[in-house]
Amino acid sequence: MALFSHVHVGCSMPELWFFVSLMLLAIVGEFSLSIAAQVSTCEANGSVYYVGEWYFLDSDHCTQCECTTEGPACARTECTALPPACMHVSHYPTDCCPRCEKIGCEYRGEVYELGEQFQPSECEQCTCEIDGIARCLVADCAPPPCVNSVYEKGECCPRCKDGPNCYSDASQTRVIPGGQYVWVDSCTKCRCHDGQDVGYWEGNRLAKCEKTKNCSPEEDRENS
Repeated sequence: MALFSHVHVGCSMPELWFFVSLMLLAIVGEFSLSIAAQVSTCEANGSVYYVGEWYFLDSDHCTQCECTTEGPACARTECTALPPACMHVSHYPTDCCPRCEKIGCEYRGEVYELGEQFQPSECEQCTCEIDGIARCLVADCAPPPCVNSVYEKGECCPRCKDGPNCYSDASQTRVIPGGQYVWVDSCTKCRCHDGQDVGYWEGNRLAKCEKTKNCSPEEDRENS
């Protein structure tokens, strides 16, 4: 437009065509420079890619590029985390991210195969189901028929190594065996459950005692 600022209305026809020609040359020149500044192909991996094509770099399979008119536009692929129960991971040369080829069950930090049965503790029996979830049965231990039960290694529920027993009184200082009467003093005999009584632990763990009438503890009585 600056070229036309010097054109006067009184110009002759040859002069007008001269200025129009200059204007056309300027427009064509600017268009040519614009075309020259744009990229029509991109070179990578020893190949030529046209504008709009996508490709991965041979030197880095995690980098994907698009050929644009301004040149290659590249971005790096972020790998997703593998499942915690993945049992076999493969790394293929042409892949950016590792693949999980085999999955199992994850339970308390341990991984088990599908269909595998396992015992994470003495009281649990678990199975790794086909859906990748570990399902467990937990033992429900009955109250032991004694007051001095112990846990044996590898067993879930406590055992009464000395057999059924209970405390003779609320002081819990004396333990008497179950299933028989025991004289705790010369006038008092007590019986502890033998482990077969129904509901024997519904109350406290004390023996049932009977006192002899008109008896004084100072009198001698043979325990039986």
